[in-house]
Amino acid sequence: MSEHATETFVAHRNLLFTVAYEMLGSAADAEDVLQETWLRWVDVDLTQVHDQRAYLVRITTRQALNRLRTLKRRKEAYVGPWLPEPLLTAPDVADDVELAESVSMALMLILETLSPTERAVFVLREAFDVSYDEIAAAVGKSPAAVRQIAHRARRHVDERRPRQTVSVASSRAALAAFQHALETRDLQSLLDVLAPDVVLVSDGGGVKQAAMRPVVGAGKVVRFATGGLGKVQGLLTCEPTEVNGSPALIIRLDGELDGIMAIRVEDTRIAGLYYVRNPQKLTRMTAETTLTHT
Repeated sequence: MSEHATETFVAHRNLLFTVAYEMLGSAADAEDVLQETWLRWVDVDLTQVHDQRAYLVRITTRQALNRLRTLKRRKEAYVGPWLPEPLLTAPDVADDVELAESVSMALMLILETLSPTERAVFVLREAFDVSYDEIAAAVGKSPAAVRQIAHRARRHVDERRPRQTVSVASSRAALAAFQHALETRDLQSLLDVLAPDVVLVSDGGGVKQAAMRPVVGAGKVVRFATGGLGKVQGLLTCEPTEVNGSPALIIRLDGELDGIMAIRVEDTRIAGLYYVRNPQKLTRMTAETTLTHT
């Protein structure tokens, strides 16, 4: 394996990881896809490759598509609502509106409703502006077919995409108000920061306690949140962070990571709450937040 090939892979690694993550909704599976991509890349005759970035994206996309079909069967047997594995993102990512939106919990859930090929085409075209010819090579379709798939996927996503979200500063302010209301158990303040039609989706994966269906409405969400707090044995603490390009809370119980709660804000109120408690989806977060917490 040449040093140049290694440098090329390393240079594009973040791009390839993001492509795989947006297709799969799992950082762990995205890392596996990158490993598979690397194993194939080492056997490539680079003298025959005109665009190495495009070629790497093609390999990654094909491996992600294979894994996506396997994950689909796994998700069909999943206990309760499924949420993407939360991904810590740097604060400056949140300032990049397009990138932050492309990995947001809300959009990732919409992508779950697409077919594997539609998802691959949408991610490559909308998030990374890959040409139709390159996408066609990656998914094994003609460029004309890819254009049709892209149009269909874009219409599907636009019909389900949340109303325009607000600035990062407004989202952080809403999160701070939510955190304060939670910590002080101030029910009125909690109601004030939630949109009337707020939706809470919690993912325990059948391992941790979570609502088996989305909880809709400010009153029901408050009752669910405060009911859970009332049963907590130990010290519950909240710490603001950035997850999937949006403000979120790291929730710890007696210092141990218990869950990640991401939010989506419309106007000045929280319209979406995404609470991941499944320990299998927190392994990466536990390692990363432990380093910053200690």
